[in-house]
Amino acid sequence: MQPDYTKPELNFPPDQNIQFGVEYKPGSRPPVIGKNYTIRSNSIIYNDVVIGDNFRTGHNVVIRENTNIGDDVLIGTNTVIEGDVIIGNDVSIQSNVYIPTNSVIEDNVFIGPCACFTNDKYPVRINYELQGPKVRRGASIGGNTTFLSNVEVGEGSIVAAGAIVIHSVPPFYLAIGTPARIKPLPDHLKVPNRF
Repeated sequence: MQPDYTKPELNFPPDQNIQFGVEYKPGSRPPVIGKNYTIRSNSIIYNDVVIGDNFRTGHNVVIRENTNIGDDVLIGTNTVIEGDVIIGNDVSIQSNVYIPTNSVIEDNVFIGPCACFTNDKYPVRINYELQGPKVRRGASIGGNTTFLSNVEVGEGSIVAAGAIVIHSVPPFYLAIGTPARIKPLPDHLKVPNRF
């Protein structure tokens, strides 16, 4: 998505406590947001963020720098999206989700409440290139799931609630349990997400 810096500056009511365009480095550019948005109170959006049309948030959302978000995206209450994240179109991210730096969420993805993605394979022990998850088109992620660094959730896959995903999930497979076991997705579940 190419930023359009010619759009007028957005103004939010002071009582909503919305911070739009938090500078994190000199020379950063104000965020750009498309038409038809709803941003709820106590949300923070950093500079160098590009957001498409029909964007909606819950309360207390944080979206860090260098994040690109497509059209028709919902981001639920208390969700944190760290910088350098790509989110496609028609994505529904529920409340209390954590998405770390260097993550990719493709089109038509559902992420249930309290999902936690990680991007550091050896936290604070080894200098490691941060690798967030790649959640491919049409995947569904259940609530209270946890994902280790650098896993890929394949197109059309489902991750069951409470799963701990330590390996990548192939397209149209089911990940269930702790640690997650990978099984073929039943035929009746090989349908597109419907929001």
